[in-house]
Amino acid sequence: MHYEGKIYRPWMEAESLLIQTTLGCSNNQCTFCTMFDDKRFKVRELEDIFLDIVEARQRYRHVESIFLVDGNVMAIRTEKLIAILDQIKVTFPEIKNISLYSGFNDFRRKSITELKEIRSAGLSMAYSGLESGDPIVLERIKKRMTREHAIEGMEMAREANIKVLASVIFGLGGKERSHEHAVNTTSLINIMKPDAIAPMALAIQPGSELEREMQRGEFTLPTPLQILEEEKYLLENLEDFDCYYWGDHGNNISPMRGSFPSSRLPFLERINENIAHNPITQENVIQTFAW
Repeated sequence: MHYEGKIYRPWMEAESLLIQTTLGCSNNQCTFCTMFDDKRFKVRELEDIFLDIVEARQRYRHVESIFLVDGNVMAIRTEKLIAILDQIKVTFPEIKNISLYSGFNDFRRKSITELKEIRSAGLSMAYSGLESGDPIVLERIKKRMTREHAIEGMEMAREANIKVLASVIFGLGGKERSHEHAVNTTSLINIMKPDAIAPMALAIQPGSELEREMQRGEFTLPTPLQILEEEKYLLENLEDFDCYYWGDHGNNISPMRGSFPSSRLPFLERINENIAHNPITQENVIQTFAW
């Protein structure tokens, strides 16, 4: 099997087989991210992908979950993506889950018919970076996505019955826009109602544009207390729709995960306990680790 450059997958996919289908990310301008700065976006040749799938079958006797890397695999032409999904199902008849990264704009660039065909071909879950619901933050981080884009993309995915996990980043508004970031992100999630939410604390990636902004004094890291307060606001104000809360990223101050809204009260108890007693809240700058 062949992989090019740095390879990333969501922490929920730790047990999944990884098949590289694209190289890099078609946006690759987000100021906080360096995941794919070592390569230009490209869709791998179909025959090369198929060879990797066949080789994976030779190596692994039983595979139930596959994650397609790199970034926004949903950007692949529909017929090619369906061919990949079909080949996976033929090669791994025991497969139960096939997931990938998709920007919300990638949903918008396809028709509902195309998305339904992709779902019928076997796609189980799309991991989509929402990051923030604050218009100013979205513009600053060069996400090339608006609140309206995210809402439309989510609606299209839901109509096609594609499950969506939306990731958000606590602290992305910095010290200055911590409250606005929390309020606007929560309000957007309430409109979108994704199937799962994956919140994580901001980590400054070495070599990122955001790191340079911080060094120039244009971005100030939030405090650990602000991070906890952002998560508290989210938990308090999420509406009662069913979703899974993947709040156990390694950088989170209060890691926890479980079904929502049934976990709201125990999660809030944990957050409040950290706010009241965790000595980290006395620090001036959040300390997190690069991905």
